[in-house]
Amino acid sequence: MRLHRLAVTAFGPFGTTQEIDFDALSSAGLFLLHGPTGAGKTSVLDAVCYALYGAVPGARQSPGTSLRSDHAPTDLVTEITLELTVGGRRLEVTRRPAQPRPKKKGSGFTTERAQSHLRAYDPDHGWRPLSRSHQEIGEEITRLIGMSREQFCQVVLLPQGDFARFLRADAEARGKLLGRLFDTHRFAAVEDRLAELRRGAETEVRAGDERVLAVAQRIAQAAGPAGREVPLPELRAGDPGLADGVLAWAATARSAARERLDIAACLLEAAEERQSAARQALDRSRELAVLQQRHAETLRRSAALEDRRPDHDRHRERLARARKAELVAPALELCEEAERAHREAGRNRDHARAALPGSLTEAGAEQLAELERRLRQELGALEAARRAERRSARIDTERAALEHQARADDELIREAETWLADWETTRDGLRARIEAAQDAATRAEQLAGRLEPARARLAAALRRDSLAALVSAADGQLTEARDRAATARETWLDLRERRLRDIAAELAAELVDGKECQVCGSAEHPRPARAADGHVDKAAEEQALDTYRHAEDARTRADRELAAVRERHTVARAAARAPEQEPGERADPAAAELTVLVDRLAAQHAEAHRTASGTHAAREALAAAEREQAERLDGRRLAERRAAARTSQREALDREQAALEAELATARGEAASVTEHAALLERRVALLATAAEAVREEETAARRRKDADGRLADAAFRAGFDTPHAAAGALLDDAAQRELQRLVDAWQAEEAAVADRLAEPGTRAAADRPRADVAGAQAAYDTAERSLRDATAALAAARERRAELARLSREAGREVRGLGPLREEYDRVARLAGLTAGTSADNERKMRLESYVLAARLEQVAAAATARLRRMSSGRYTLVHSDARTGGRRSGLGLHVVDAWTGRERDTATLSGGETFFASLALALGLADVVTDEAGGVRLDTLFIDEGFGSLDDQTLDEVLDVLDSLRERDRSVGIVSHVADLRRRIPAQLEVVKERQGSAVRHRTDGEHTG
Repeated sequence: MRLHRLAVTAFGPFGTTQEIDFDALSSAGLFLLHGPTGAGKTSVLDAVCYALYGAVPGARQSPGTSLRSDHAPTDLVTEITLELTVGGRRLEVTRRPAQPRPKKKGSGFTTERAQSHLRAYDPDHGWRPLSRSHQEIGEEITRLIGMSREQFCQVVLLPQGDFARFLRADAEARGKLLGRLFDTHRFAAVEDRLAELRRGAETEVRAGDERVLAVAQRIAQAAGPAGREVPLPELRAGDPGLADGVLAWAATARSAARERLDIAACLLEAAEERQSAARQALDRSRELAVLQQRHAETLRRSAALEDRRPDHDRHRERLARARKAELVAPALELCEEAERAHREAGRNRDHARAALPGSLTEAGAEQLAELERRLRQELGALEAARRAERRSARIDTERAALEHQARADDELIREAETWLADWETTRDGLRARIEAAQDAATRAEQLAGRLEPARARLAAALRRDSLAALVSAADGQLTEARDRAATARETWLDLRERRLRDIAAELAAELVDGKECQVCGSAEHPRPARAADGHVDKAAEEQALDTYRHAEDARTRADRELAAVRERHTVARAAARAPEQEPGERADPAAAELTVLVDRLAAQHAEAHRTASGTHAAREALAAAEREQAERLDGRRLAERRAAARTSQREALDREQAALEAELATARGEAASVTEHAALLERRVALLATAAEAVREEETAARRRKDADGRLADAAFRAGFDTPHAAAGALLDDAAQRELQRLVDAWQAEEAAVADRLAEPGTRAAADRPRADVAGAQAAYDTAERSLRDATAALAAARERRAELARLSREAGREVRGLGPLREEYDRVARLAGLTAGTSADNERKMRLESYVLAARLEQVAAAATARLRRMSSGRYTLVHSDARTGGRRSGLGLHVVDAWTGRERDTATLSGGETFFASLALALGLADVVTDEAGGVRLDTLFIDEGFGSLDDQTLDEVLDVLDSLRERDRSVGIVSHVADLRRRIPAQLEVVKERQGSAVRHRTDGEHTG
């Protein structure tokens, strides 16, 4: 890595822009950076660090500290630009920290976000931008340099005070510094992981012991009385003999349970025999009691039958009479039907006679029929008179029609004469309408030729105005889309930067025990990384990237839409212009002006078109008027002919009606008309016919009733009844007969059942024996049954206890067998954890794993530093690493110096001030070499050494400068930051920082020349 140019603006003590040409300073290989205290020498190094990593060295990056210069004017932006070559590429990094700036609107300040820019130099095309993302730039710089910010500040910006403290520090302080530089935290993580595994294994072993003890307690509970005979021994988790003791005690408890099971089986067998005998005695007693109860119940049923015998006899007698009465039922029904028919016929006869005149109320059927026949003959003679009456009515209608036709013809003649009087005037007016319509058609064609272009221009003007608004809106949308795309890109880059910081946790989340790690290849993962608060996963980053891509697509679409709208606006604007501009018309007429023009032309065209559209109508009207004139002339002539014919028709009708009236006067009689006289005769005929029929039906019904009474009397006598009334009283319906039959059958069935039961031999024998004692037999059986249940329960409990003890013993065996591998794992992990933590007896030096690794690194640093220390001290001093323990502390990070003059090895804290300086300088240079090799061998062509030269004498200073000057052999340039005045004489290439009232400034000096 080689620095070429640094430009700082409004940064730290520099109120204006200051440029530093490192190429000119590095040409001599060794240059001096000097200036008064507080002028800003260290700020130059801070600017280099901030340009590369976006932050100043850790000691000066305190919260709330602003990097902006207090000397800078408000409108000058704080900015650092560094041009360097690293990894074979020439780059330019520009950074602006977050800083206040005046608001664009109103008063006050607003905070402007930090910005970063990275460019690369292409010999063919010049500077080419690479990125504007803080995260991408930081990753690229860290990858190319191969060091973190802390390593860079320790290796490139060599702080001598820190290494002097490093020489005098104890092992713990040295470990912290070396751990940060060489990133040995992973070895500390191995120590922590092994300690965690040891604690976990210890917890699992103790939990296994607790499980074995828990199973032993359950065995003691399951053993019951046997457990009290063989108590559980006193055992605790962690006892060496816990497993064997529990297994032996469980075997003893199982043996005692087997003995109790055998005793319970013998007791159950005796109880079963006693219960069987008691059961047989109870069955016999119950059988005797049932037979005795059956006999007593049969006697009670026999007595009850005798009590119901009178009812049985009555039911049987009533049933027999009802069945005889069923033989008379048809005659009874026939007699009742005849009686009902006779009463109905009598009512109909009386009703029909009531409608006749008083002289006919007692007339017989024959008299009424004769009178009906005479009236029907008279009604037939009136048919010819009816036809004459209907013809007279039609003559009246025909005469009225002739009068109506006469009035219509008179009106038609008057209208025709009136219309024909105005015929000449009407014809001339219609011909004038035809000529005016033809002129309007010609004018409409001319206006149509002007109207369509005007409408097209108006539509174009409207599109032009609407598209102008769309152009403005699309321009605003494009601006918003660009802002959204920029914001989405910054958000995505920020999330990506945050995710890369915690990428180890994301990779650790994919680790599976037994499968190789994608990074280190190990199948064991003792301590995977954990995600910090606010961790950004891959999904969140991809979502942010999708959001940025969508925003970028939206910006592209908005750009295309703006171009399309602008093109359409230009086309519409050209279409709105007139091909030939009229006097007073503007080049781009407004839509309102074109609207007025179109409305005026449209109104004129509509009026002309409306008038022209009347041409056909006017011609049709003229033709229709001519046809109407001919029709009216013809209609007047026809009306005059019809008037002459109507006179003769009236005279013929008058003669015919006079003859009909003479005939009708005789046929009507006293009625108003022939029809009315015929309707009266028809009503009289109908009344006579109805009355004659009713009289005949009443006489027939009387004869049928008399015949039915005779047949009923004969049927009752044959059935054994004295009178028909007695037979009717004995009748029963089907339901009543079925009920009587059921009662008779039930009594007879009960009688037969009682007789059969009294005849049973077993029932009679049981009645002669003593009464059965069922309660005593039941009590004896219950006692035996309880004894059997107790014995069965005792045997089941003994079997269950034995089975449970066997199951728990097997479980205890499984727990003991499973505990063996846990104890072996615990012993192995505890031994490894003690070894890496330095507490094991196998670790003779009591060194932790991280300290062991750091000791190896320190040994490399001491070897690299000795090469320069021997030259600075004229071969006197050599730095060596020591594993010796100091006091009660652990060993591994001791650092001693060997004095060739005395041959003794002593602690570095015994060195004098000057000796400490060149020893720490040698240590810093050696550390830079080792860290550089650790970082992948990145070449560091520019180094800075800060302070410490004032403690050297002239000879030692010359030797130190010779060592530093020898770095040029490797094409390196070294910048020395010092107040020592003698160095200004010895080092010609100088960069002076001058303190001024308006802010500090830098001045270059090379070979006596001075530049501002």
